Amino acid sequence: MALELRGARFAAALDEVWGAGDCALPLPPGLPPAERARILQEMRPEAVIDEGGESLLPGGEGIESGVAAVVLTSGTAGPPKGVELTHEALNAAAKASSARLGVNSGDRWLLCVPPERIAGLSILVRSRLIGRAPAILARFDVGGFEAAEASLVSLVPAMLVRLLEAGADLARWRRILLGGGPAPPGLLQRAVAAGADVVTTFGMTETCGGCVYDGAPLDGVEVRVGADGAISLRGPILMRGYRRRRDLTHRALKNGWFHTSDVGAWSEDGRLRVLGRADEAIIAGGLKVWPAVVAARLAEHPEVAEAAVFGRPDPEWGRRVVAVIVSRDQGAPPGLAELRDFVAEALERHNAPKELIALPEIPRLPSGKLDLAGLPPP
Repeated sequence: MALELRGARFAAALDEVWGAGDCALPLPPGLPPAERARILQEMRPEAVIDEGGESLLPGGEGIESGVAAVVLTSGTAGPPKGVELTHEALNAAAKASSARLGVNSGDRWLLCVPPERIAGLSILVRSRLIGRAPAILARFDVGGFEAAEASLVSLVPAMLVRLLEAGADLARWRRILLGGGPAPPGLLQRAVAAGADVVTTFGMTETCGGCVYDGAPLDGVEVRVGADGAISLRGPILMRGYRRRRDLTHRALKNGWFHTSDVGAWSEDGRLRVLGRADEAIIAGGLKVWPAVVAARLAEHPEVAEAAVFGRPDPEWGRRVVAVIVSRDQGAPPGLAELRDFVAEALERHNAPKELIALPEIPRLPSGKLDLAGLPPP
């Protein structure tokens, strides 16, 4: 059953679908007609519930018993895939998350992320565990966030940035989960300074959302980092597979392990440090440079307020590391040589940037990622 609804109406329809023993296919409302038709053709639900009611669809195909939802991936690495998540996996993830956060019956979640994505769906499942419906914002805005009667919330970095810029009271929240992508360097420090209790999460739709909190796997979750840095995950939180794509399922799931597209390393205190996606590495002179790691080091410089890193073609090195910074003193930004030496003090020398761009503000996409189109040309 495809659900094409917003906010509270989505939550109510999901309860009805699950109560009837059906599987839900959450759809983002307002999809372009061609994209909507393509997704329905690929996923083959038997019916759809939207603002106009329920409609049967031709060519619908059933699904294996126990599958609660087919959740679309974000499509950042190609067309969206339908991830089959069982009730067992969703409940296991919700219980492990609640245990780590110390959630009790006095808590209440705020749902301000899209419910059709795994972050939002997870909040609905966690809320069921404590028997208390979440507060729901159909669309995120600072005013609604501050007025919400809740103690727990899940945000993406772009939301946290907006809240900090608006001077929102973050200290009143008992816990703030932060996921959906890496936080820009300096963001966590700003949030902590504002009194926020932030828990960073790593996971994906295929793992029922975040399954590693602050670098430590949730109970029952195993993490393996290969010799090449590739991260694999195992536990009761894994998907059953990809809808109507056995080929993709067999490549991703092997011997009970889910092989992610992310690369990481273990820190000295035994926590997982995610370096980035395998395809995000900058190969400079045959050596790998992880943009997020270099940006985080640059943000530690006392004269740098914010930093981002990307790669540009270079005739000698193949790719060169480019640093984009916002300096604390706009009139006197630190120089390239100084920043190169600063990076080399903590990281191997090949990580040091070979080009520097100083801007009043770093252009970013809604996801928080660097907007390359908004940068000046070489």
